[in-house]
Amino acid sequence: MFDRLQLPDVAVVARRTMLGALVVGVLGLVALLFFNQTWAALGLCIGIGLGIGNFRLIVRSVVKVGNRAGDNKRRPLALNTLGRLGIMTAIALVLAWMKPPLGIGIIGGIAVFQFLLLANVTRSMLKAGAAAAGIPDGAGADGTGDPAVGDGWGAA
Repeated sequence: MFDRLQLPDVAVVARRTMLGALVVGVLGLVALLFFNQTWAALGLCIGIGLGIGNFRLIVRSVVKVGNRAGDNKRRPLALNTLGRLGIMTAIALVLAWMKPPLGIGIIGGIAVFQFLLLANVTRSMLKAGAAAAGIPDGAGADGTGDPAVGDGWGAA
């Protein structure tokens, strides 16, 4: 199944994720302010901002390490990413201890961004895999175009 999957176009995934994060952030900000949760609203915005910043730094690190000559390119990426995530987690936990609504908002914002990123990468990979298999968009499991045919849910 996974042999048909290809790497997604990073620019498309990044653009879709950033726009989705901004939309969810604005909706969350409005909803939290409506319920008079100003600290949580601020935390949500900070968390989404941290997620966006972390993603941009990961992309920059991948480009930088990819241009280097050497055999072990995974280790510097893993250490950089682990270090950034550790710093972000420490900041969020300290703020959650000092001002719980702010810290929980930050953790929620980071989680929302990571979920959107994962969903967009998965969507792009599945779309690329379906295209490689010759299945048109909107086609069913049997390739006919009827999503209900061949998936076990439609009428036989």
